[in-house]
This record gives sequence, C-alpha cells and structure tokens, in this order.
Amino acid sequence: MIDEIKNFTKIFWEETKEEKIYLVTHFDTDGITSAAILIKTLERLAKQFSVKILKALTKEEVKDFPDDKTIVLLDLGSNHLNELSKLKNKVFIIDHHEIKNQIPAANIKIINPHLIEGCENLCTAEITYLISKEISEENKNLAYLAIIGRIGDTMESEISKTTSMIIEDSNVHIKKGLLIYPSTRPLDKALEYSSRPFIPGVTGDTKGTFELLKEAGIEKVGKTYKALIDLNKKEMKDLVTAVMLRLFGKEKTQEYIGNLYLIKFFNKIEDAREISAIINAGSRMGQPTNSLMFCLGNNEARLNAERIYVKYRQHIISGLKQIEQHNKIQGKEYVIINVKDKIKDTLIGTLTSILSFSSIYKEGTIIIGMAYNEDKIKISTRMAGRNPKYNRNLKELMESITEIIGGESGGHQKAAGCIIKKEDEDKFIDLIKNKLEFEIVKI
Repeated sequence: MIDEIKNFTKIFWEETKEEKIYLVTHFDTDGITSAAILIKTLERLAKQFSVKILKALTKEEVKDFPDDKTIVLLDLGSNHLNELSKLKNKVFIIDHHEIKNQIPAANIKIINPHLIEGCENLCTAEITYLISKEISEENKNLAYLAIIGRIGDTMESEISKTTSMIIEDSNVHIKKGLLIYPSTRPLDKALEYSSRPFIPGVTGDTKGTFELLKEAGIEKVGKTYKALIDLNKKEMKDLVTAVMLRLFGKEKTQEYIGNLYLIKFFNKIEDAREISAIINAGSRMGQPTNSLMFCLGNNEARLNAERIYVKYRQHIISGLKQIEQHNKIQGKEYVIINVKDKIKDTLIGTLTSILSFSSIYKEGTIIIGMAYNEDKIKISTRMAGRNPKYNRNLKELMESITEIIGGESGGHQKAAGCIIKKEDEDKFIDLIKNKLEFEIVKI
C-alpha cells in the first residue's frame, strides 16, 4: 500500500502543480476528516482550491463539475468511473468503497485498497493522511484526523500494521474499557445517550440509567458521576456486568470491551468516538460545512457543532422510539422498517446502524431502513451483529435492486444503501422481499 501511496502522490503532485483543484467529499465523518486533512495540506502548499460536500455522488452532480479545474474526489467516486471518464478534467479519486467497474479511463487516477491485492482495509481519511505525509513530514500533526475518520466508519477494532503506524503518528492515547461513549463525560449522560450499543431500558431513559448505576454500585462523586475513563477496575467490572445483562448476557462481554481512543482536540482530552459523532451529527442535521470547519479548528464552529450534537442526540432517541412503535415487515432473517416521512432521510442510516449493534435483532438479520427525501427514498441496509460467518453482501444486494428499478447504490458488504424514486416504493419492497426470501435466505 505504501508503494501505491508514493506512486499516486508523485503523479498527483506533478499533475496539479499549476492546476486549480475542485475538492469533492462525502458528508460523513470519513469524508469530512479526509477533506480537513487535504485542505490543511493544500493550504500549506498555498494551492488554490474550492470544496463541495455531498450526501451522495450522482450523475447529475458529475455533470455539474466545473470543466476548468482538476477534480479530487474523497470517499466517493469508485462506483462512478463511467460518468467520470466522460469529463475533460483530470480526476483523482481517493476512496475505499468496493468497485464495480475496475477499469478507470486515462483521465482518472484512483487509489483504493480494493484495487490492491491483499491490501489492508484502510478508510479514506487514513489513505488521505498517508498521501499528505508523503507530500511533507510537516503533515504528521494531521494523523489524529485519520483516526477519527476510521472510528467514524466503525473500523477501530481492526488494527493493521499501517493503522498502528498512523496511531503512533497521532499521539492518540488508548485505554481499554467498555465501548460506550463519550468516555470523558459523566457516566449517567453517556449511558442515557448511548446508541452504540443501544441499551434497552437505559438508552433514552433517565430513570433506567440511574437504576443501572445503582445496580452496579456506582455512586456520585459530589454532584456528578465519574466519567467512564475514571472508573477503577471493580467499578468497571460491575458496570460491564450490569450493561451486559441488559444486552446479550455475560457470554458476549468481549464484544463490548475494546479500545477507547483519547485525543487532544481544542486543547482538551476528548473521546475520539464522540468527536466522530459530533462531525457526523452536523452533516446529518444539514450542516456539513460546520462539521468541516470544526475539524479545521474553528472555535465558532465548535460551539455550533456542540449545539447541533445535542439536537441530533435528541433526534436519535426520538427516532429509535418512533421505530419501536412503527409497523415493520418482518420476514425470515430480515426486517423492513419503512418510516416514510416520520424520520429525516439523513438519519435513517445511523438509526439502522444502531439497531444492527443492538440486541433487538438476532445476529445475521438484515435490517432495511427506508425514509422519504422529497420525491426519492433513502434506503439503508445493515447486518445485525458482528459475527463474520454472516457474509451476505449487502452492496451487491442493493446493486441488484437498482439495476432493475433504477437509482443509485453504494456502500460495503455489511453496510450499504441506495436511493430510488418514491414511485418505486412498493416495487422495491416486493423485490427485496423476493430476493431475501427466495434468493439469499435459502442459500
């Protein structure tokens, strides 16, 4: 991978020296942190550039790209090689999503782990950081953004050799503990707003939170509870037991014990998972530019990001309650949750992910969330649980649907989605049920 990084960086540097850059990035945490890394790098080179943040790359967006600039796509583009090949521009793609068409045209230069045999599974922010570091060692102080990006894509449990090197560059402090965030805030609030994992009877329930803490024998210190990272070994053990009994039981404990990543952000020690969630919240609440400015160290953006995050968490808790009460289409090893216009389309992916990490559905269940977006429907699919034996490819599933009814699809094997026309709602449900009941579940 490092050799590929060096080759890509050399070509990028040589071909953009005199060019203006049009930087296009995805609006999730990985895309935003990738953009922050590249923006800082380009600023240090005194390069001219402009930035666009997208919820999804569509054929219409590609047609609207300016024709007088070099296009740089972050966390986007691997599934749009045909459209991008029609542009007169030079196009550079830094991405980690699976690729359908693996033969880019002459105007496209792409770096993607899926094109490198046996390559480590790196997120876009990590790849962008390695390119930035190759340009100049001065950019080593951007490594923490790559770690936030990796956590944003829930890849923090997979520590490869290259990721270990980036962690070392980042000066991130790692502590073992219960995977509830933020680990740096009072424990009652961390538990009440815990969405990954979603804890039945505790998440969104103040009374349930206090009951759990009482059961665990954890009391206030003065007027507040300790933070997770400040618990002693006995307190941590008792808390883990209380939480696990509300989830899968003690036999699943190890799935919820892992690395807590502590980083220095705005001169404070913060839980990297919370920073990732704050970035994601801004984008999901319609303010991705603020999330980007937050990553770039803007104080006004930080205050705004914190306000947005409070509202976002309230929306998440409300959304989970809405889903709990909502009628669902339940089949063998799948569930379809069609919330229509009851929940923002930008939140349906997050809510579907939360459900996939909860104990509500058994491992291997395919969870399909649907939400309206004007004349379209945003669809997110996730696989419940973390067991690798469930290897159904949700990205291929979404592609097989959009090939029949049209629309845009993308994602990964266990976390994928698509956008379809609202008029195809019933057709989509019929197709997905047919595929899940007769083509996948029976395999």
